[in-house]
Amino acid sequence: MTTRADERLERAFDKRTATALGKLGLATVGDLLGHYPRRYADPGALSDIAALQVGEHVTILARVEQATVRPMRNRKGALMEVVVTDGKSRLSLTFFGKHRGSLYNHEKRLVPGAKGLFTGTVGLYRGTRQLTHPDFTLMGEESDLDSDEALLEHATKPIPIYPAAAGIPSWKIQGALRVVLDTLTDDDVPDPVPDEVGQRQGLPARAAALRSLHRPATLEEAYRARHRMRFEEAFVLQAALAQRRARTAAEDATARPPLPAGKPSLLADFDASLPFVLTDGQREVGEEIAAELASPRPMHRLLQGEVGSGKTVVALRAMLQVVDAGGQAALLAPTEVLAAQHARTLRALLGRLADAGTLFGAERTGASTRVALLTGSLGAKARKEALLQAASGEAGIVVGTHALLSEQVQFADLGLVVVDEQHRFGVEQRDALRAKGRVSPHLLVMTATPIPRTVAMTVFGDLETSSLTEVPAGRAGITTVAVPAGNTRWTDRTWARVREEVDAGRRAYVVCARIHPDEETKTAAKDFDDVPEFLDQAGPGAEGAERPPLRAVLEVVEELRSRPELAGIEIGVLHGQMPPDQKESAMSRFASGEAPVLVSTTVVEVGVDVPEATAMVIFDADRFGISQLHQLRGRVGRGTDPGLCLLVSDAEPGTPAFARLEAMTQTTDGFKLANLDLELRSEGDVLGAAQSGRTSSLRLLRVVKDAGLIEEARTAAVDVVRASPDLTEFPELAKAIRAQLDEDQEEFLERA
Repeated sequence: MTTRADERLERAFDKRTATALGKLGLATVGDLLGHYPRRYADPGALSDIAALQVGEHVTILARVEQATVRPMRNRKGALMEVVVTDGKSRLSLTFFGKHRGSLYNHEKRLVPGAKGLFTGTVGLYRGTRQLTHPDFTLMGEESDLDSDEALLEHATKPIPIYPAAAGIPSWKIQGALRVVLDTLTDDDVPDPVPDEVGQRQGLPARAAALRSLHRPATLEEAYRARHRMRFEEAFVLQAALAQRRARTAAEDATARPPLPAGKPSLLADFDASLPFVLTDGQREVGEEIAAELASPRPMHRLLQGEVGSGKTVVALRAMLQVVDAGGQAALLAPTEVLAAQHARTLRALLGRLADAGTLFGAERTGASTRVALLTGSLGAKARKEALLQAASGEAGIVVGTHALLSEQVQFADLGLVVVDEQHRFGVEQRDALRAKGRVSPHLLVMTATPIPRTVAMTVFGDLETSSLTEVPAGRAGITTVAVPAGNTRWTDRTWARVREEVDAGRRAYVVCARIHPDEETKTAAKDFDDVPEFLDQAGPGAEGAERPPLRAVLEVVEELRSRPELAGIEIGVLHGQMPPDQKESAMSRFASGEAPVLVSTTVVEVGVDVPEATAMVIFDADRFGISQLHQLRGRVGRGTDPGLCLLVSDAEPGTPAFARLEAMTQTTDGFKLANLDLELRSEGDVLGAAQSGRTSSLRLLRVVKDAGLIEEARTAAVDVVRASPDLTEFPELAKAIRAQLDEDQEEFLERA
């Protein structure tokens, strides 16, 4: 039986209104009810015009200060210019007509003193902000408010301001909601929050909260309703995570305890061979992981750590414990460059322990294992050999990309799955690899993007979390400087500094956001290796005026080869569209110093480890998010020499982009930067919805500000799932979880 909320808008409204609402993704009455106001305008207070950003679609409450109509100078037609004010700042409104008479209705209505709502996209004309042909409705007019009650409500109560679009301004959305709310009953609005939970939290019923959100009598009433809906979002999400944790706890796994002292042990030999001392954090996290691997229940742990904090060593020790216990480990990496880097790093760390290996299950006279590499671009012979090593167990450790997920890939006894850079993978990919075990293998998820606790609790709530905050001793640190792109003196000095690093025997990265100079910004990176996470958010106009085109690898490399500062230096190229052997060659020549300057896309963002690399120049740095800049910066200063990161941009002071760069120059603490990233960007961006190109499932919940509420929701959700693991006693909650997972929540949970 369907509810009123499931009704299609085509049946609730005329075709024109339904079509306009559909442009906002609103297909059902439930969608419309879930289209929450962005903010509320006080009828007695005007909007802050000074805060408007160029390129922003806005709805403002303002008063007409003056209006003039005149013929256009250079062509036929008339122009009406209206100036509105909030009492301090002014904004121009511009209307065009075929002749003066066609503007008569506007001229009659937009008289000085008239107060109204105006909606449109803020543009810039000759240095002045303006709205061109904005939609508007005036206080006291009956054009969009069809009853005395509606007029009174509009004139005396908080005015909800909705996310809107051309053809469907905020007040028309408000009118549509008024139609729906007038006929809505409590039975039409299923409530996923059980009654006892709502009563314990002091929450209004869902139907009452929706009425208060969309038609509040006071701002306090609206804020109480928003709190209720925030709790619901957190509760449904935490219930889904609690169910996942419960399912995991019920699975069987093979215990992989450490070998007793005195037995041939890869892990013991590895620890004895390490040329450095593990940090306190590495030892503590290692003990947590070792204990979980020894359990007959599968480990589900997130290992996060600063760039260069030693996550790879921690993961390798876990893999060796599993191999010692007769199992195998698989390491899943997002790119071929990173997979090859991991294989090289593991073999180098293992040294003599990574020799030809022995057949699975055979007696070992000296502990050793093989590290196999499996990627999609391997030749037939190499692929066949890697597949045989994995299936026979000869390879105790198998490193690979998405190629590991192929049906052809089999393991003798997969005991541990390590997923590097989890945000690059979805749930299906992770589970496809885990399904290759005879029983559920243990899971270790790694990320070098520090995640604030509230985000980890919200997104990785099905995983236990370990954090590495220390950086191994001996690293000299990184200095970060913002370089104005248009300043020739600074630009010359940038390449002079790169030359100084190269002359001292060191290496330098130059990072660009796209490959070809003639590519469109949003389609510049078609290769999975080269998709910068900022592209959909930071195209032209994202922060105001028209932006210059992004610098591209293939133009920059030619430019650098002609610069006198870099004369005589071989400059390499690396991007995701190159064949694998060319990628490998480019990285090898860079690491060896044959080509000590490497112009690359963000394919070098994670995992690439060249200790001699000390300098990095990032073009269009203002177009990247903080977390990605921090990742890129982490590629330098990994040895004993200090690192230098130069952020080249045309960002203007006072813009969010400039604030990001300023933050990068002030700290290298990834956890501080992650918190700042949450403050400067929407949760949708940070939690992964931006990567999927879809709207975030979080509509009102804010993971930083609502940390306490998330804790409360988590506790309540755990109690509910414990009482009814399959939620048969709470059908509306089960339905809400299915609805979110069916739409985009599964990807949201896993890709964040």
